[in-house]
Order: sequence, then C-alpha cells, then structure tokens
Amino acid sequence: MKKYALLIAVLVLGCTTAKQQSGPAITLSNLTADGKLFTALFQQRAAEYKALCFQAFNIAHIRVDEALLQPQSKPLAIVTDIDETVLDNSPYDVKQSLQGKDYEQKSWEEWTSLSKADTIPGALPFLKYASSKGVKIFYLTNRAEAERKGTLANLVKFGFPDAVNENLILKQTASSKEARRQKIAETHNIIMLMGDNLADFSALFDKKPENERMKNTYLSAADFGKRFIVLPNPVYGDWEGVVYQYNLKLKAAQKDSIIKSVLKSY
Repeated sequence: MKKYALLIAVLVLGCTTAKQQSGPAITLSNLTADGKLFTALFQQRAAEYKALCFQAFNIAHIRVDEALLQPQSKPLAIVTDIDETVLDNSPYDVKQSLQGKDYEQKSWEEWTSLSKADTIPGALPFLKYASSKGVKIFYLTNRAEAERKGTLANLVKFGFPDAVNENLILKQTASSKEARRQKIAETHNIIMLMGDNLADFSALFDKKPENERMKNTYLSAADFGKRFIVLPNPVYGDWEGVVYQYNLKLKAAQKDSIIKSVLKSY
C-alpha cells in the first residue's frame, strides 16, 4: 500500500508541475533587482565585456598619440568618470539585488568607504600611459563629498595617476558635470572624455528625454571613439532613468510595469 501511495503522490506532483509549466508565463516580481543580477553576471564573467573595455582603451591610446603630435596652447588633460569607467562596482549591485533592492545612497556610501572596487579592464594601463606622456588626469564623478576619502584610497591602492585631492572633482550641488568640465578647460586642453553615461561627455545629454538623447547621439556620432570614449554599463545609468522619466523614487512594481510597456516583442 505504501508503494502505491508513493506512486500516486509522484503522479499528482507531476500533474501539478505540468499544469504550472503549461500555464501563463512566469512573471518576475522585481525586474530592476532580478535583471541587475543578470547584467552584473555579464560584467563580471563575460569575456565579451572585457573585450569591449579593451577595445575602448585601445582606441583611446591611439587618440592620445594623435593629440601628442598636435601643437597645444595649454597642458593636455583627460577627464574621466570613475564608476564603471575606471572602477568596477558590480559587487555592490549584486549584493543589493540579492536582497531585492535597487540603489540606495546609504548602502552605496558604505560600499565606497570600503575602497574595494576592482579596476575596469584596461583602464589603469591606459591612464598610466597617458600620464607618462604628460597628460593630466582629472577624475570627474558624481560621488558625494562624503565619499572622498574612500574614493581616493581606492584609486591610490591601484596606483592610478594623479589620484590626489585637487584632481578628484566630486559632486557638490548640481549633478550636471558641464560646469566642472568647463572649469578644467580654463587651464587645460581636454583631449578626451571617458565615461559610461552620455552625460559624462556633454550637457546635450543632461536629463534629456529619450527622443532628445537619441537625436543628440546621432548628432555627436563623429565624437564617439574620437573625443568621447564610452565604456559599457548594462547595469545602470541614464539609459535606465530616462525610461522612468527620471523618477527614481518609483516602487519596483511601477518600474516593472514601465519596463514591460516599452519593450518590443512580436
């Protein structure tokens, strides 16, 4: 009897499983968290991600050499973003996602205070090369002033060139980097800007709606790979924020609904 009871239980369980599999498609309850686990997997484990980074810095190397051949009226400078451009924060994204959470300023500052972010592939040797040729490196970031100590320690740990207070330009009030870029341009000829977000390059992309970001990307096409060196970041950025019309206070379910509404299928 026990044998038959066990057989019946297995059959019932199998039928239940089959019904679940043949029913409606599984609905993810938190795309912003679950999705970022998948994109962080790409950033951490995909050789293709590393290849894209190396490609960007190989092109950057060529552009520096070209600039060095030109007469200059001011000292040369490269202005680079930090997060996902020279430092890899994917462990933070993974930890948050595993807890079903998105970005939080408090937990972010706890992460940056640890100075544990690894380098983006190719970033360190490229910036060391540029520095060896007399090009000044400025680290222009929207990290907060409270993060200065941990940020500097992280850069210094790996030996990034010009990792000193005066070359680390943090966010004070405005998130736009335009005024800070212009300040650097008063004393230096900026031959290159590096970043993972289009707002790292021009005010044309500062909190603009999606259609304007697309239009301005086409208008700026000749600058990509020349003055603008873009690093891949599938995890976060204005590309995501613009989908929510920059309302990052939306709840996870609201973000999920918006994401599903804008994706193309057939």
